[in-house]
Amino acid sequence: MRVKYVLSEVLVGLWRNVTMTIAMIITMAVSLTMLGVSGLVYNKVADMKDLYFENVEVSIFLTPEATEEQRTALEGQLRSDALVREVIYVDKNEAYERFKEMYQDAPDLVNAVKPDQLPESFRLRLVDPEQYRQINDQYSSVEGVDQIVDQSRVLDKIFNLFTAGQNVALVAAIAMAIAALMLVANTIQVAAYSKRREVAVMKLVGASNWFIQAPFVLEAVVAGLIGAVLGLGALVGLKTFLFDGALSSLQGLFSPVSWGEIFLTFPLMAGIGALVSAVTAWVTLRFYLRV
Repeated sequence: MRVKYVLSEVLVGLWRNVTMTIAMIITMAVSLTMLGVSGLVYNKVADMKDLYFENVEVSIFLTPEATEEQRTALEGQLRSDALVREVIYVDKNEAYERFKEMYQDAPDLVNAVKPDQLPESFRLRLVDPEQYRQINDQYSSVEGVDQIVDQSRVLDKIFNLFTAGQNVALVAAIAMAIAALMLVANTIQVAAYSKRREVAVMKLVGASNWFIQAPFVLEAVVAGLIGAVLGLGALVGLKTFLFDGALSSLQGLFSPVSWGEIFLTFPLMAGIGALVSAVTAWVTLRFYLRV
């Protein structure tokens, strides 16, 4: 009987302040969506870092005057270096073939360059790609070395942009969460005020604090769960129309978002939405209901 009463009061409470309930649900849905997006972005940036850094190469270009002895000594030093996982020597002819492949859409540029004009180089795969600065410090002053180029320097700038986007999404989620908390607190306060006489009577007849607070807390929890469901729908829409639609041509550059990741995000969103709503409602009742 008590459970039936509590559930009926939850439905009545949600309908009594329907406009504020809708606003609370929408705000909660937006904040949970932003939280889910920021979580996905965080994971994707980490995956992309692992993917790109695994294939990062450090190129050591030799001077045109480098002798065979200098090249052999450098190669031996590189192959015995604990920081280096793989060493690939690229002579002038192979460098020219790579140049032609890279600039195949610019035949005039390719025709203007001769194999002898391109430098010899060593392409290195590191055990830890983030240690490229040590390679640069160690070999930049070696005889016969002209220049050391590391791809991760460019990748660092790209990932800094991704990290900035991730932080923006997280800040937006926090801002929306604060707005949702305020709406939850305001809605519960209005609901408690509208039922102040009923609450007073229930206290007089000996109803427990839990029994009085339960309908209000469950109203907030239901709103949070509905917001989480709407947030899941928003993530599904983003994957369908954005990641698999407008951005499908960039799948080779970006780590794809799987359906499993989308649906695994939902329990987190639902848990946070329900827990935050319940705690906010309980704290609000302690201040305004005085039970």
